[in-house]
Amino acid sequence: MEMVNIPIWAWILFYILVFIMLLIDLKSFGKKGQHEVSVSEALKMTAVWIGVSLVFCGGIYLLYPVNSHEKAMEFLAGYLIEKSLSMDNLFVFLMLFSFFGVQRKYQHEVLFWGIFGALVLRSIFIFAGTAMIAQFEWILGLFGLFLIYTGIKMFGHNDEQVDPSNNFFVKIFKKFFPVTDQMHEGKFFIIENGKRLATPLFIALLVIETTDVAFAVDSIPAVFSVSRDPFIVLTSNIFAILGLRALYFALAAVAKYFTYLKYGLGIILSFVGVKMLLAMNEYVNAFGEMIGLNIDMPHIEVPTTLSLAIIFGVLVLSMLLSVCVSKAKTK
Repeated sequence: MEMVNIPIWAWILFYILVFIMLLIDLKSFGKKGQHEVSVSEALKMTAVWIGVSLVFCGGIYLLYPVNSHEKAMEFLAGYLIEKSLSMDNLFVFLMLFSFFGVQRKYQHEVLFWGIFGALVLRSIFIFAGTAMIAQFEWILGLFGLFLIYTGIKMFGHNDEQVDPSNNFFVKIFKKFFPVTDQMHEGKFFIIENGKRLATPLFIALLVIETTDVAFAVDSIPAVFSVSRDPFIVLTSNIFAILGLRALYFALAAVAKYFTYLKYGLGIILSFVGVKMLLAMNEYVNAFGEMIGLNIDMPHIEVPTTLSLAIIFGVLVLSMLLSVCVSKAKTK
């Protein structure tokens, strides 16, 4: 996978574009606590964000300095991986809001700041990951093994109620900062008897931010399976995240129809993990020699177009199966 050094002005321009889109996203749902986000409104905004992402992909196809067609396919594959994994993560957010009793009209404010924090953290993780891979390419093999393990684990995953009281960061935060049990509408902090207190709404935001770190451990290595170009990995990741706020409100109304989505995601994670290992044959063979085995594994590079088709196909089939089974149960 050929990589090109993107000039610093292109990175700055991209982040300015992201900042503008975040402002548009914040204004598109109105002022804090002013109204509940309807499903139709969420679906329209989801369509807009997908459209914007496809336009950006078209820009890569037309303007990228090297292998523009391949880079556009890598962007699409990375975008689809991150978007599909994020859909499962949004169901966790749905349970978190239910646990804290956050009203629907205040959820979009928490999600906005949660997504803003996720963009910052993902940027740091991706740049750090790129630097690590440049120095220690064999680490991609560890990523592949981890993704296979995570994919298999998802088949045994159950949908137990999330208990934020077990969150390590929440426990630490409460030791140093007082927290009130009252929601106080859409406020993150209040002043009470001269003391500054955090509200359950801020604790919900803290849990979402720290939970996203765990999500990133899965999704970022998965995107590295289709591209090692930091610009492609970062932009596909960020564009997938930008539309999550709208996608959340669209999925919240139909969450019960996606019971088999996690199995599809398990297959996708396992597939990209195997894809990663197949391209690391020299390290696998060298490891075999170290332990006295002659593995002689050939180098197999799965084309990005084929990867994209498999990921999309598994995602669609798992969603269709979920809908069909859900409808059959209601008859």
